[in-house]
Amino acid sequence: MELARVIGNIWATQKDEQLTGLKMQLLQPITAENHDIGSPIIAIDSVGAGTGEIVFYITASEAVIPLINKPALSDATIIGIVDKIELSNDII
Repeated sequence: MELARVIGNIWATQKDEQLTGLKMQLLQPITAENHDIGSPIIAIDSVGAGTGEIVFYITASEAVIPLINKPALSDATIIGIVDKIELSNDII
């Protein structure tokens, strides 16, 4: 699992039919200290996250597991919304 911040929504009227009805989000991968790392990615949202929220996501073949009721092509899927991150005595 990886951490990311939701930085936007992806809207696509032309897409593979397996993606119909699925929400797509633009994610900025981050460190546990909330620093950006790497380039933004597109992920299927299985939990209803909103812009600005910190989420955790899975990638590769595991990304389709949360979509078992509606199998879809996915390289990344959001599987949780982070309430807080506590590092030692610091809360982020």
